[in-house]
This record gives sequence, C-alpha cells and structure tokens, in this order.
Amino acid sequence: MTASPSLSSARAPVCLFAFCRPNHTARTLAALAASPLAAQTELYAFVDGPRGPEDAEAVAAVIALISAQTGFAAVHLRARDENAGLARSIIEGVSAVMEAHGRAIVVEDDIVTSPAFLSYMNHALDLYADTPEVWHIAGYAEPWPKGTPPRGASFLRCMSCWGWASWADRWAHFEKDPEGLIARFSPDDIDRFNLDGAQDFWGQITANASGKLNTWAIFWYATIFENGGLCLSPHHSYVENIGLDGSGTHCGDDLAAARDALNPDAVPPLPDPAIAPLIEDAEALEQLRQHHTRKPGPVEKLGREWRRLGRQIRSLLPS
Repeated sequence: MTASPSLSSARAPVCLFAFCRPNHTARTLAALAASPLAAQTELYAFVDGPRGPEDAEAVAAVIALISAQTGFAAVHLRARDENAGLARSIIEGVSAVMEAHGRAIVVEDDIVTSPAFLSYMNHALDLYADTPEVWHIAGYAEPWPKGTPPRGASFLRCMSCWGWASWADRWAHFEKDPEGLIARFSPDDIDRFNLDGAQDFWGQITANASGKLNTWAIFWYATIFENGGLCLSPHHSYVENIGLDGSGTHCGDDLAAARDALNPDAVPPLPDPAIAPLIEDAEALEQLRQHHTRKPGPVEKLGREWRRLGRQIRSLLPS
C-alpha cells in the first residue's frame, strides 16, 4: 500500500442526475458544494422531464435549485422537456461528459457525499488512469464488522453505483444488451457474477430482457465483469443513500440504516498500481458475500414494517 502522487490540476467533472425530488437534490448539492474541491469542479446537472402534470411542479423546483447553485467552477444544466427515464438519462449523460472530459464522477439526486468525496475520487482517478485493470471507483461501501482493522480500499469484481467514477476509455465499452449476455454467460459465469451464489444479480439481466425492468447499472457491472475489470471499493463509505424512503426509482421503501460518520480521508492509502498483479481482495469479497447472504431477523423485519406503516400514515395526514 502506498500513497499516490499529488492530485493533478484537472479535476474530474461531476454528473448529477435529478428528477422530481427537490429536498433530496438540495441535500445532494449542499454536500457536494461543501467539498474543498467544489470551486475547481464543473457540475453537469441532468434533469429528466416530468412523466405527467403531477410531476411538473417538483421538476421545476429541482431546475430552480440547480439554476441558483453556486460554489462550483461552472454549473451546466441539461433539462429535458420529455421524460426519458433514469437508465437513458444516465447512459446518455455520462457518455456525453466522458467524451468531453475523458473521465467523470457520477451521483444521483439521493446521494449525500463526504466533504472528502471529490478529493478521494480525483485521487483514485489520477492513480489508476493508466492501469487498465481498474474500471470503476466506488464511493459507497457496505459497513465492515466492528473492530475490523481499517484499510483504505480494496478491489472487487462487483461495482456500486451510489457515487462512482470512471474513465472514457473504460466507459466506451458499456453495452446494454441483455439478450447478448444471456447468450454468452455460462452457468459458471452466472455464479461468479452472483458473487458465488450470494446474490441474484443475474435476475436483473433477465428482468431487463423480459421488459420487467429498464435499468442501467447492472449492465455497467456486466461490462466490467466480462472485461475482467476491477472496482475499487473503500472500506469506509464516502456516501450515504438518502433515497431509500420510497421516493426513488428501483429503490426499496426501507429507510437507510444508521451509519457512522462518512469517510473524512481525502487521500486514503490505496493499492499500489506499480505492484503487479492487482487482484480481487478475497477478504473484502467474503465480507460482501456475507452482507448479501445475511437474512434480516424478526426484530429487523418488525422495525421495517413499523417504518413502512408510519410512512403510509404520514402520507394520509394533511400537510
């Protein structure tokens, strides 16, 4: 493990994808603007159009928030008149910014970031820019067991889309082709893709093929997986997802679990690309597998049900 050279003077732009949640968007913007690198960072905000008249007011509020945002080197607003859906918005927006800048940091409107998030992302993007094995920099990490000795980050086959970054030459391989994946993947491939049977990620591929889902992130994971790429995952999360409250697309209705303070380390110790080979961290993989295979106990299930009922009751009360 070693520290990287100092950050380059060219900061990666941030792509923010938003829709009709002004309260979430305001928190996401405030967190990004609190970064010491915000004033050196261009923000590209992509706002999807309303699905119908019921969304128009909230979408307009999001556009107004972004239009008034300060604290960044520049704010570029791209607001659609029509609703394209999250998958198309992200694929097209990320592709455009990658083509213009060669790299990008990506967040959605429900991601609250540490003040150190932009520094960590730029640090890792600089460090692994010329390391073709590394395809993805994740900002989110599942919590490690208490008492685990801290390490900066590990490499995994699996990526997280809750605050992430990559480079144009890697993203250029992105392909959303569920039928092609179904034809190419062997049973062994599917098992490894599912973290050796710990989770049914493959089910998202087949659901997209059948039209039950229309998503993008599982195909970025599949692209990385097919190319033998590695995803850098921090041991202490730089982000918190505040959208797990029933307000988001493809999210559950459970509230985010209580978390420790977000990672404050702007330049964490990262695996040294000069030391070959860079490989998946077996211990980190096992921790991730255990996270996905753990079943909620009766107390946790009861707590989720109480929270769900509480949200239903609050939604019926006059505002």
